[in-house]
Amino acid sequence: MVPVGGISCCLSAAALYLLGRSSGRDADVLRSVTRVDQLKDLAQLLDAATKVLPTLIVAATGRVGSDTPINCEYSGLRGVIVEQTAEQHFLKHNDAGSWIQDSALMLSMCKEVPWYLDDTTARVHIVGARGATGLVLTVGSEVFEESGRSLVRGTLDYLQGLKMLGVKRIERLLPTGTPLTVVGEAVRDDIGAIRIQRPHKGPFYVSDKPIDQLIANLGKWSRWYKCASLGLTVFGVYLLTKHAFQYFMERRRHWEMRKRVLAAAAKRAGKEEEGVNGKVENTSDATKKDKMMPDLCVICLEQEYNAVFIPCGHMCCCMACSSHLTNCPLCRRRNDQVLRTFRH
Repeated sequence: MVPVGGISCCLSAAALYLLGRSSGRDADVLRSVTRVDQLKDLAQLLDAATKVLPTLIVAATGRVGSDTPINCEYSGLRGVIVEQTAEQHFLKHNDAGSWIQDSALMLSMCKEVPWYLDDTTARVHIVGARGATGLVLTVGSEVFEESGRSLVRGTLDYLQGLKMLGVKRIERLLPTGTPLTVVGEAVRDDIGAIRIQRPHKGPFYVSDKPIDQLIANLGKWSRWYKCASLGLTVFGVYLLTKHAFQYFMERRRHWEMRKRVLAAAAKRAGKEEEGVNGKVENTSDATKKDKMMPDLCVICLEQEYNAVFIPCGHMCCCMACSSHLTNCPLCRRRNDQVLRTFRH
């Protein structure tokens, strides 16, 4: 039997270790990025850096602003990124005869307008923020509209095993005026304006946390992943060692019982072909030994075995001896059932 538990633990430990290394690398990269105290200094830094570096990764802070903000339909707030979802909630009839609550997504849409960071000294446009790490949208409104279906429609839904409860509409947004920290590549566009975007290689963060807190969180998660990886590794090795030990002991018991049966058969038949004084002679030919193996019960060594243990499937005892056993003599698994077999 394959030790699935031990292998799964070791694979999970490897995955957590890789996550820990990735978080640690991101923390090191964030420590090395150029921090912009005032956005007005970014143009000078960009001009100086492009002469020696192909890309400039910066960390800038400011408040969200836009010349064309979106007016939210339900909350009345103004934002630059707005997500709207609508979920249909209902009760459905399951096979057990009871009603359980479930939901299905009806609508999911997102709008984004050009926006920038503003710290009163300058403005820097942000591009592709929806795909950045750390972006969390604020829940602007959450409304539940009860179902108002007609009697005919409600009856049809009931016959299909459904009871409509209503629609839940959630509106999430990035409001204007929100203080943000953006880490990304600073570039100039075609008209000379500065923007921050996702770099070809490197971190891209849009978060409401300061960069020092981002670095601390990444370091904490890196340590947590590595500790969890170490714990799973130890547990996985323990499971694999336990499985190997049990397999070794099972094989050892199997060979010891095999020797006992062969010795009892030799003594019973009065033959000396299997060994002297009840000891079995070792033979390198496994096929020959299987043919010489008598069908004796490993407990009484007198009756032929005719009982199969369930669920392990071993057949090594007679029905009389198996009735007194709760575990299989070969693998030590607990017996749920014993079946009698017939050879003819």
